[in-house]
Amino acid sequence: MTSEDLLRLLESHWTTVITGLDDDDLVQLSRSLREMKEEAAAENPPGVARAVRRLRRTLSALPPEHPVSEELGGHRYASGTHELPSLTTIDAVIDVLGTPPPDPRELLRAARLRLLAAPALTEAEHAELPSGPDTPAGLIRLRDPERGIRYPRFQFKAGTAEPLPVVRRINELLRADRDPWGAADWWLGGNRWLGGVPADLLGIVPDDDLEHAAAELVGAF
Repeated sequence: MTSEDLLRLLESHWTTVITGLDDDDLVQLSRSLREMKEEAAAENPPGVARAVRRLRRTLSALPPEHPVSEELGGHRYASGTHELPSLTTIDAVIDVLGTPPPDPRELLRAARLRLLAAPALTEAEHAELPSGPDTPAGLIRLRDPERGIRYPRFQFKAGTAEPLPVVRRINELLRADRDPWGAADWWLGGNRWLGGVPADLLGIVPDDDLEHAAAELVGAF
């Protein structure tokens, strides 16, 4: 099996290669592919051979019944060949396999920044606005490291700090007191069942539909 054959094999089975390897293996796979590209561009067959050996070691983590494992098990890499893989083929494989998985911490940070960008009341603003006879529990409170506590604005009746009853009920379903970020993400993210963003649909779709969608998420129905 030549390096070109190996690359085409990976290109044919890229979806199950991704699901069959863990994050560390995918990072190593990306490095090996980029190393192979550099060595091929430099027309250095020994360097390509080293990259292929690293690539094969990483792919050995795939289950034995995986098509790539079965093919590699029956073929020895022709390390003595001077035929270099096509840069076009390497690029095609890098496009689907060579991007390292995102850092979960960065994904979480980006998600929280998106939620914090939504219109919200500060604690001071919340305290200054009329809130009715009392302020029920069950509000989403997001902690911004720079601006302090933020209350997403959709939770309140216009011009007040009085929570909308349907919001309070749904927040309780979503356990906003324990997971305010998760509850905020439900309200401020797209919802296929509702056909829009729940917070934008307040007063537009029936309250029962909003509650039903939230209950389906948490398995309350």
